[in-house]
Amino acid sequence: MSDIKDSPHIPVLLNEVLDSFKELKDGVFVDATLGYGGHSSAILKEHKDIHLIGIDRDSEAIEFSKKRLKEFKDRIEFKKGPFSEVLKEIDFSNLKGLLADFGVSSLQLDKLERGFSFNSDKLDMRMDQSSAISAKDIVNSYSLDELTKILREYGEIREAKKIAKKIVEYRVKKEISSSKELANLVLEVVKKKGKIHPATQLFQALRIEVNRELDEINALLDILEERRPKGATIALITFHSLEDRLVKQRFRKWAKRCICPAEVMRCECGGDNNLGVEVTKKPIVASKEEIEKNPRSRSAKLRVFKFKE
Repeated sequence: MSDIKDSPHIPVLLNEVLDSFKELKDGVFVDATLGYGGHSSAILKEHKDIHLIGIDRDSEAIEFSKKRLKEFKDRIEFKKGPFSEVLKEIDFSNLKGLLADFGVSSLQLDKLERGFSFNSDKLDMRMDQSSAISAKDIVNSYSLDELTKILREYGEIREAKKIAKKIVEYRVKKEISSSKELANLVLEVVKKKGKIHPATQLFQALRIEVNRELDEINALLDILEERRPKGATIALITFHSLEDRLVKQRFRKWAKRCICPAEVMRCECGGDNNLGVEVTKKPIVASKEEIEKNPRSRSAKLRVFKFKE
């Protein structure tokens, strides 16, 4: 298992990820969400003949990982940018494995100046600091209808309209400039019950909108569907139902042998249209031991698909 003592981010489901790629021998491996190098470090140690491409849109994460993974410098290359763009430039002819962990890293969450935390004096949430739009721009400029829509669709919040109305009324008097201020506004609409902060889903919705997270996942799945890397294993880790649904539906579609319309009595397509096999019929989740050590792993779900040779 990877040595993670120097990393500010604990890689989730690490043993399960390693198990998913246990048959790797050589070729190219893509870590589409490099982060702080936890998963990549373990993959490189386990598979001595793999060439790894690490992608991330966060400059800070790339700089950290360059130092952390320097012992593998001859077997790794780093690429900055959203994986939806970078993957278009990568040659898939020798791709053997691809991993993406769609969670926000602990460093991004804990570093108050990044504006992801309820306690932050900033309101930012950009994974790529050079991106044009931040969470602050969204809460201060989106209309009532636009805010309601993203809170309902991306946060799955029942009180979406009430919270959006509160934001719009408040910002008439004063610009909302911090995550702390925004979280307190939510508390005026939804009372806290239990350990989970009522603003959790709102912050999720804003983060998805700021970073176009669902668009990115769809783009990744589109690229894989179009290019169909022969024999490659794809492992994707999601953290909420919206992400998991996208991955589950696409993997199911790829695994379908028969693509005849439902009204056809007998199969006429040949029944051999699957792109590969769904390795995980149900998602792999964190063990109790892992959740105790890293509570953020409790929402993680790993799904694995293997393309045909």
